[in-house]
Amino acid sequence: MEIIKTDFLIIGSGIAGLSLALKLKDLGEVTILTKKRAFDTATALAQGGIACVQSEDNHFDLHIQDTLIAGDGLCKPEVVELVVKSAPERIKELIEWGVEFDKDPKDPKRFHLTLEGGHSRKRILHVGDYTGRAIERALIERVLQSSNILILENHFVVDLILDRDCSPEACRVVGALVLDLIHSKVKIFISPVVALCTGGAGKVYLYTSNPDTATGDGIALAYLAGVTIANMEFFQFHPTCLYHPKAKNFLISEALRGEGGILLNPEGKPFMHKYDPIRKELAPRDIVTRAIDMELKRTGGECVYLDITHLPSDYIKNRFPHIYETCLKFGIDITTQPIPVVPAAHYLCGGILTNIWGQTDIPNLFAIGECACTGLHGANRLASNSLLEALVFSHQAYLKIKELYKEFKNAHARLPKLKEPEVKEIKEEKVFISHNWDLVRKIMWDFAGIVRSVKMLEFALKRINFIKEEIESTWKGLYLDLDLMELKNITTVAELILKSALSRKESRGTHFLLDFPEKSKDFERDTLIKGKIF
Repeated sequence: MEIIKTDFLIIGSGIAGLSLALKLKDLGEVTILTKKRAFDTATALAQGGIACVQSEDNHFDLHIQDTLIAGDGLCKPEVVELVVKSAPERIKELIEWGVEFDKDPKDPKRFHLTLEGGHSRKRILHVGDYTGRAIERALIERVLQSSNILILENHFVVDLILDRDCSPEACRVVGALVLDLIHSKVKIFISPVVALCTGGAGKVYLYTSNPDTATGDGIALAYLAGVTIANMEFFQFHPTCLYHPKAKNFLISEALRGEGGILLNPEGKPFMHKYDPIRKELAPRDIVTRAIDMELKRTGGECVYLDITHLPSDYIKNRFPHIYETCLKFGIDITTQPIPVVPAAHYLCGGILTNIWGQTDIPNLFAIGECACTGLHGANRLASNSLLEALVFSHQAYLKIKELYKEFKNAHARLPKLKEPEVKEIKEEKVFISHNWDLVRKIMWDFAGIVRSVKMLEFALKRINFIKEEIESTWKGLYLDLDLMELKNITTVAELILKSALSRKESRGTHFLLDFPEKSKDFERDTLIKGKIF
């Protein structure tokens, strides 16, 4: 069994992992592990942009207030203030790394700013309608230029390795047990600092805007290492994913509504004025999503429509080139036709509980990005705050790691005695695995989706627990099959979502419970689940 030592071990190659690596490279050797290609991340799919106060009619207090309103009483104000006020510096850093945000055609010295749901001012910086792709490409290019950063693709992290003298009160991560999927072997990576930057968990649901990699791996790893997980009931559903049988997880950016797009029900009539008379299409995502869900149930339709045909054709093509070209491939000309859209699981507001430095319960284990719960998003994420959060907390983590690195390095954490684990191949038909994959995701979509009830959640939890037990009894241990290893993680994450949702007897943010349709002061607190190792 190969044992590899590195100064810093980062799991995940999105904006959180890459930006952290670029900061740590001057302190030592950095190893980034990613289970597929480095570019296969949620960052690369992000269309909208990054929220940042830039214009004279805007100021930090407005961005802070918009974030707090969207978070519906559960944001941590000190975290919101930190992130919002750090934004200009982090944007400056991205530009230094090679990201070229769009400029205002009327004044090339200024950025072109757009509006999204829940924002009271235009403050979204973007690169066309493919901001995430532009950021991912720029960061990967910088990383590849660094001799001190190594990216290893097709490396799946199975487990975090804890100090053999670890206790619940004083625990330390030593490294990670990793499957090299290309060479079909197990590796041990040892590091005094480990950072989970593994993204979200949208694949827990049948319909999602997330990439195939979003299986909640970091959350499952942390939970099984005894780390506290928070607010898993708050899963944000994006109102508008392209509705087409061949358009796998293609997002129609909220920026289209920010530029004047109108939602039409299956009867071809506007409807958002009935649900939010003032903000209409620019209401926060939870309100828009539930409105669409209600219109679909009322009419029996399969999708609603987003109409921007009243805007000039050339403007649409220049402002949304990626969306225009993609929709055209599916026979939809968005300059002349409304876009068929449906909600889809989009962003996990909860995750691994961290402090303002990105530290988890285990001091040398950090969590950054969508896999973390920092307190920024509360019960519902404000649009375009997520890429910003990843940048700010990678910087926060860097500052803390720089401060404590000698302490981490000299901690003399001892590697437990590890037997060479048996890595098996699937002998049964793979149909059993794909069936369970589909079953978990359909259960979650049908019973723990946009609108929930206690009965639905209890029903789902029983079935998820049954599937989980079946997986463990049939496929215990390590397998050279990514689908199976990811299946184990999505069942763990599904269980955490269901338990969290059942414990919150109210409706708040993205969590709407039919039995308790109102907010309750008794639940103005985080939902916490302690990891299971101890």
